[in-house]
Amino acid sequence: MKNEKNTDQFNAGNNRLTELFQPEVSAYRKTTSKKVPHKARLVEHVNELTEILVITSYPPRECGIATYSEDLITALKKKFSTSFSFKVCALEAGPKSHRYNNDVSCILDTTDAQEFAKLAHEINQNEQIKIVLIQHEFGFYRTREKEFIEFLFDVKKPISIVFHSVLPHPDEIFRAKVRMIAYNCKSVIVMTHHASQILVEDYAIPAHKISVIPHGTHLVAHLDKDTLKDKYALKGRKVLTTFGLLSSGKSIETTLHALPDIIKTSPEVMFLIIGKTHPEVLKNEGEKYREMLESTVIKLGLQEHVRFINSFLALPALLEYLQLTDVYLFTTNDPNQAVSGTFAYAMSCACPIISTPIPHAKEVLTEDTGIIFDFKNSQQLALGVNRLFNDDALRKNISLNTLQKIISTAWENSALAHAKVFEKISTHKITPQYNLPAIDLSHLVKMTTQVGIIQFAKINQPDLSSGYTLDDNARALIAMCMHYELTADHNDLVYLQTYLNFIKRCQLPSGRFENYVDKNLNFTQQNRETNLDDANGRAIWALGFIISKEPLFPARFIIQANAIMLVALPQLEEIHSTRAMAFIIKGLYYYQDVFGTEATKRTIEKMANRMVQMYKHESSEKWEWFESYLTYANSILPEALLNAWLITGKKTYIEVALASFRFLLSQTFSEKGIKVISNKKWLLRGKGTDNFGEQPIEVSYTLMALSKFYDALETHEYREKMLTTFNWFLGKNRLHQIIYNPCTGGCYDGLEEHNVNLNQGAESTVSYLLARLTIERYYTSYE
Repeated sequence: MKNEKNTDQFNAGNNRLTELFQPEVSAYRKTTSKKVPHKARLVEHVNELTEILVITSYPPRECGIATYSEDLITALKKKFSTSFSFKVCALEAGPKSHRYNNDVSCILDTTDAQEFAKLAHEINQNEQIKIVLIQHEFGFYRTREKEFIEFLFDVKKPISIVFHSVLPHPDEIFRAKVRMIAYNCKSVIVMTHHASQILVEDYAIPAHKISVIPHGTHLVAHLDKDTLKDKYALKGRKVLTTFGLLSSGKSIETTLHALPDIIKTSPEVMFLIIGKTHPEVLKNEGEKYREMLESTVIKLGLQEHVRFINSFLALPALLEYLQLTDVYLFTTNDPNQAVSGTFAYAMSCACPIISTPIPHAKEVLTEDTGIIFDFKNSQQLALGVNRLFNDDALRKNISLNTLQKIISTAWENSALAHAKVFEKISTHKITPQYNLPAIDLSHLVKMTTQVGIIQFAKINQPDLSSGYTLDDNARALIAMCMHYELTADHNDLVYLQTYLNFIKRCQLPSGRFENYVDKNLNFTQQNRETNLDDANGRAIWALGFIISKEPLFPARFIIQANAIMLVALPQLEEIHSTRAMAFIIKGLYYYQDVFGTEATKRTIEKMANRMVQMYKHESSEKWEWFESYLTYANSILPEALLNAWLITGKKTYIEVALASFRFLLSQTFSEKGIKVISNKKWLLRGKGTDNFGEQPIEVSYTLMALSKFYDALETHEYREKMLTTFNWFLGKNRLHQIIYNPCTGGCYDGLEEHNVNLNQGAESTVSYLLARLTIERYYTSYE
């Protein structure tokens, strides 16, 4: 009776599914072939470019805001060149004195009253300009404040203004000026929450008008510190650094007076003072300040401990100096300096920082990210430096915490935040479209030894002590197959052989596979403590995938992969783990095209039948799934049944595949984008899950499943969701932060509650590459 009841439930479920999905099933023209002659490529709707005019100082003018603007525009172009175009109106304090690149379309002489009205008229008449972004510093307009405010009144396009300085406790006249500026702009951007608070409390500017977008920082590859010290003749030195355009406001003499006490405990110290004298200071007082510093160095006998680098360094050189720095010093004597680009750049290079208490420092420096000392207090500064120099563990911990604190401010994330502002204030609808990053194998190659791909990384440095896994090497084999299929790059064959050899290394005489291998190439105890069915399934997936590409590769690869597969096949039906069976079906689906037999087809059917039975047992009207929970690699399950249908043509498989995939998508997609199931807390039937702990591997598997369903059924919904899914890596996620690191070619290990996990291990990096190589088949626009 029990069996009869189960059969009745099974048949009833079949009938319901047939009614629901018959139109989609019928639409597929060839139900017995997995070869889909579908050549369409996905092309997002191309909007007319939204032109944004940026009014700012700009290189080659040497000033912090000029550098800031160039970095911001570069980041925006890299992220959104198919959505926005940018032109610059360069600020000059007098007749033109700089030769600009093609970014600059016009120049505003801020000393000429008539130029403001003329520029406003040109902006209003230019139909291409949709938004005006102004980088504001009070010094830019000190001789023409009235004309600048009138200019804001006259411009009829939406204006967003970035306040680089926000002064607290204004008098009534100054308060009125700032309020008039803000009144005539649709958006106000500041770089710290402290500045936002001042605008609200001291200037009564509505909070809804203000956006806090921290000063952008550069992603860096974190080169070896000792190698860089050798390069710059600093071998064996403990390095203190400060940089920026020199002026008395930098208070560099504070450090010079602290050096004698530092030298007592660290005689190898070297203090680098990087930067030219500020052009305005040079114009008004010459090199008076630098000469005073040089005189102080001689007076204190510091010639062997201080090095002046009197130049405006190119960005690559500057970032290298910061990466070799042991402690960065920020000693400004201006308590009202809202933010510092030099401070932000130092943090991006993981410099432990000792700073005076400007608002920016108080907001981002805590006990675990740096040290704050009083203005002009050389004794406190010396104590802070000595503390860090004498505690390597503390200095290293602060460095790691600093990186974690600053990563959200990467220029790529700043571009995302600015795009949201543009979208908000525009008078016409804007839907920013993300550029597709170039395919970059750098980090994959860096993580790979002659043995295989290393499991974990510390930030972006391979951690050999973590050993290797079959899981990672199987996925890496698939990614490299996809890359070779795309590029025919013969360098890929070396890595393909490495990953294939690793799979062979993990195979036991029984045909089963071990998963965990230590750095000494021994199988670890973890293989005895962990269910290895999933790892075995992934190995079959990888082997089947490379075999299916038989025409592309030298015969030795196919022969070796098939030999491993033949040893593994006899024991596969003993595996009952849901996801392991799904991976096996995927692998045999590919294998069937080249070496498949009726026996392998029967194995596919046997495992597919088990999965269908699980679905019938667990599913209900509101829970159309194989289990009473959603955990990891969820999209593999419906994709496996789709593959089984493509091989066998059995209607039940496609019906369950469609029903379960529809349910899964309903649990992971919303109007805001994709949010995959948390690895911190599974989604149990009738209960919720955490809003964090999202893993790149889950996003990648989802995208690959969407691709398979789209290729098979040509359903527009799957195409749209593919784009949404891939954009998760580029910043369209809950935290609006990049997960893929374009500087290293790696991928962060996860999206946590308030931050990304900075480590870029094998699983996340390969998962990104699988997604990137999958989406390549559908995109026609590139970065």
